[in-house]
Amino acid sequence: MRVGFGYDIHRLVEGRRLVLGGVEIEYPLGLLGVSDGDVVLHSISDAILGAIGRGDIGIYFPPNSVSSQGLDSKVILGYVVDLAKKEGFKVNNIDVTIVAERPKLSGYYDVMKRVIAGVVGIDEASVNVKAKSNEGMDSIGRGEAIAAYSVVSVQEVKR
Repeated sequence: MRVGFGYDIHRLVEGRRLVLGGVEIEYPLGLLGVSDGDVVLHSISDAILGAIGRGDIGIYFPPNSVSSQGLDSKVILGYVVDLAKKEGFKVNNIDVTIVAERPKLSGYYDVMKRVIAGVVGIDEASVNVKAKSNEGMDSIGRGEAIAAYSVVSVQEVKR
């Protein structure tokens, strides 16, 4: 078994949809990013890549690439999961912490877990999503950004 850690942060801006964990969240601001800015799926993708020793998502989806513009982050996560499978690994479990002052996200946990589990191809019980505030400190605490941290375990499977 191997473990990977992922992190991502994006600024909140007007004129963008807020997408977290593959779910559109009703909010007047969205995350600025090359793709849809989904910090949850980006941090999970990076955690999987870390666990299998294959770098980060910027290698596979460069920020200056036209094909990355506006990309649905479920596509990114799906690509990473397929890469892990080709390398002989399967995802065991995922634990995500979203750091956001606003909006409140607890009502979205179950649907995020369902979407993440569906893209990764694991049971919902193997996905955990939670959120914390930054108690008013720094850019996240001022409501200027949202971040996510993820820990993923993968298991080598016989090819």
